[in-house]
Amino acid sequence: MNTFLNFMKRNYKILALVLVASLTLWSFIPKQKGDPEKDKLLLELLTFVIEKGHYSPAEIDDNFSKSLFKEYIKSLDPTKRFFLQSDIEEFSKYETDLDDQIKNKDLTFFDLTYSRLKQRIEESKTYYKSILSQPFDFNVEEEINSEYEKVPYDSSISNLKEKWRKQLKLSVLSSLTDRLKLEEDIKNGVIKAKIDSLSVNKPDKSNDNKPKTFEQIEKETRESTLKSMNEYFNLIDEMEREDWFSIFVNTIAERFDPHTSYFAAEDKERFDVSMSGKFFGIGARLQKKNDFTEITELISGGPAWRGKELEVGDIFLKVAQGDKDPVDVVGMKIDDVVKKIKGPKGTEVRLTVKKTDGTIKVVTLIRDEIEIEETYLKSSIVEKNGLKYGVIYLPKFYIDFENADSRDAGKDMAVEVERLKKEGVNGIVLDVRDDGGGSLKTVVDIAGLFIEQGPIVQIKSAAGKKEVLYDRDKKVQWDGPLVIMINNFSASASEILAAAIQDYKRGVIIGSKQSYGKGTVQNIIDLNQFIRNSSLGDLGALKTTTQKFYRINGGSTQLEGVSSDVVMPDKYSYIKMGERDIDNAMPWDKIDAADYSVWNKPNSISSAIENSKKRIESNNQFKLIEENAKWINQRSEDYVYNLQIDKFKAEQKLLEETSKKYKSVLDYKNQLTFNSLPYENEMMKTDTALKEKRQRWHESLAKDIYVDEALNVLNDLQQKELAKKTNVALKKKDKLVKS
Repeated sequence: MNTFLNFMKRNYKILALVLVASLTLWSFIPKQKGDPEKDKLLLELLTFVIEKGHYSPAEIDDNFSKSLFKEYIKSLDPTKRFFLQSDIEEFSKYETDLDDQIKNKDLTFFDLTYSRLKQRIEESKTYYKSILSQPFDFNVEEEINSEYEKVPYDSSISNLKEKWRKQLKLSVLSSLTDRLKLEEDIKNGVIKAKIDSLSVNKPDKSNDNKPKTFEQIEKETRESTLKSMNEYFNLIDEMEREDWFSIFVNTIAERFDPHTSYFAAEDKERFDVSMSGKFFGIGARLQKKNDFTEITELISGGPAWRGKELEVGDIFLKVAQGDKDPVDVVGMKIDDVVKKIKGPKGTEVRLTVKKTDGTIKVVTLIRDEIEIEETYLKSSIVEKNGLKYGVIYLPKFYIDFENADSRDAGKDMAVEVERLKKEGVNGIVLDVRDDGGGSLKTVVDIAGLFIEQGPIVQIKSAAGKKEVLYDRDKKVQWDGPLVIMINNFSASASEILAAAIQDYKRGVIIGSKQSYGKGTVQNIIDLNQFIRNSSLGDLGALKTTTQKFYRINGGSTQLEGVSSDVVMPDKYSYIKMGERDIDNAMPWDKIDAADYSVWNKPNSISSAIENSKKRIESNNQFKLIEENAKWINQRSEDYVYNLQIDKFKAEQKLLEETSKKYKSVLDYKNQLTFNSLPYENEMMKTDTALKEKRQRWHESLAKDIYVDEALNVLNDLQQKELAKKTNVALKKKDKLVKS
């Protein structure tokens, strides 16, 4: 939840004045690459801002130090394949000193861990290359435990190499069994043609019909794993000291609460793009491929898409700004390549690319504003039992804080609801599953579309002052049947919306037993504003928890989330993944309820809820999903793998046989046809990419049992409403006859 609310507008200025006064000595520090003085500045600035601005800052003491030590080491080496036990023992001398080092801007611990990690990474390159150069013996009886949190650090290099051997053997064995099965299917005629994507090297066409030997397949699999490991270490090698220091600083920030975090410059830019759904550039998604940067997708409507000269698979060789000399980008970090390609709207960029056919071409493009369509809401229309319904999917409560005229989720929702009304829908499903939140302003605007007026959410600051955010517009844009869909990953703004609709008794909340449970508000603070000398470089930004929000009934969504009116089992029902499962999450509490009145129009929510519960209880598909969820939870606790090939195959076959039982969960179809609205149908006449995306979405909706049940609930609500309207009409007619 990120928004600039009245509370922070008042208190942020005070915080800024205090910081400016305290940072006078930092104003003219010269910048150097990886300058420890800059790191010390960042450390002091970060902790000061958190302590002054956080809702409930933890005390930086020995307990904080111990927690930081544990989490930081875990973030550096989560699978314990770099550090030795002797390293950990050496690091442990600082386990209770990190609080003092932070306060004194002492980088001793960071410098020690950074230099040791770099050393261990270099050493490990020889391990995996050596191990993968020789065939594995898959007849040896041995196993590996992948519960790395409980696995000890190795006491010697030889033991560490053995851990690497087993980890790589498991990786190869897993792929090998798949390849062997494929080869067997080809041999038996089950599969008529070989799948090239599973081969490392182009097959010799003269030997296409000859079955491969075990030794050949094993060798190919090791080569494929070696290639993956090389790519992994290439990415690690691209990380510079400042990148590792960002990890250290971010671990400090996250020890205050799970949603306080540090954004380095590139991370802040990515966050802004994710919130606004737009950036300035050419409109291409890129990925690193060895030393090259490759196009993986062209974004509809962008300059690259409009120009029709670039295509997926093209590789960037050079980038030039306008008429300036081109810069070679081969071997460059992908973030640096992206920086060179992006730029202000209207500026020219010249790209030297290697086409998929091997030719070299220079493509000139004018940068423009790029909108990432997947960020924005979308809707569809479906008919069920002779009635027409609208389904709106909202992936995020997006907003552009820098441009009030830009599109945001609240304005787009109002437009989309109006479009659905024009199409004559009888009810609306609003899907916020997997929606992690966003702007507080937009959730207030969206909730206000469905009620007359009143409070939407309550906010409390660290000082204890309460603020209530209202919908003050008496207009109700949609007063018909409404269903809100949530799941375990619906968080923050999604929970505010669902809670408000539930408290007003305005609609039915349907989905997982509980939503995520994030009841806190964060603000983004640009750290550069406190420094006068820009030669220091970009210091990034801090996202820190400044407030907690509460339902209008007074309860917090923190930890508890929102409980669905109708609980539908899902495959994650028994997996721990909510805020309540995080060790340093803020506690649940409650405040006084706001003054509000429930929805004053008669509805049949209670009966619709009961009908839905009965359908779910008797639905064999939901019973299977519940059983599958229990099995997935059981599987998630199984960390031991046998590395003897016959036993590994037997274990995998058992898993495969069990999973077949749940295959129908994925094969479910609700036999409904979903269609785009007229305005999108017009757009899709020229935008084939959008057409393909909508087709995929509609196909997924037609396989979604949860959407099917949400429409059933709408149908119950609508049938009751139609019955009431019919009764009213009959009474009026009867009265006229009698008169």
